[in-house]
Amino acid sequence: MSKIVVATIISVDGYTEGPGGNVMAMPMDHAFNEHNAERMRAAGRILFGATTYRGMSGFWPTVVGSPELTPGSSYIAQRYADGIPVSVVSDSLTEADTGAWRDQTTIVRRADAHDHVARLRQQDGDDVLVFGSRTLWGDLLAHGLLDELHLMVGPSIVAGDVPAFAGVPASGLKLLDVRRWDGSDNVLLSYTTA
Repeated sequence: MSKIVVATIISVDGYTEGPGGNVMAMPMDHAFNEHNAERMRAAGRILFGATTYRGMSGFWPTVVGSPELTPGSSYIAQRYADGIPVSVVSDSLTEADTGAWRDQTTIVRRADAHDHVARLRQQDGDDVLVFGSRTLWGDLLAHGLLDELHLMVGPSIVAGDVPAFAGVPASGLKLLDVRRWDGSDNVLLSYTTA
């Protein structure tokens, strides 16, 4: 069975983005980059909500092969370029919105999202990785469709608009690991929902 795994960054005050949806307010450093590359190596498919998909599909194709990328970001860009399958949950996206990722993208309507994710979990293979997409992973967590949650907690108070766990009912998580990187004030907290 595949696992549905979230990798996200969260501020110390509990937000995944700054005011106005500004993700660049988050403390994304080399630890964030390295961890995302590790998660990407374990992934066989990516799962996004529409907002994150638009941002990622607009960014990654433009930087493939850039000498300015870190090794981790270079690896992530190449995995996308090599066609890693992507599912995006959206009622507004169309094939015309998929651009360079057209051949690797499956658009899933919101009403079908839980069934789609349940089918992905039943398949043998690598992880299904969720980057960003707070609304999507919150819904999956609330409905028992999330297996692991990797929260990189950054030392920033960003005072965003919507807390990371807004709308998610109270539940317990089990700690898998705590990790630090040299030269970074970010801390990775990894949890299982089982």
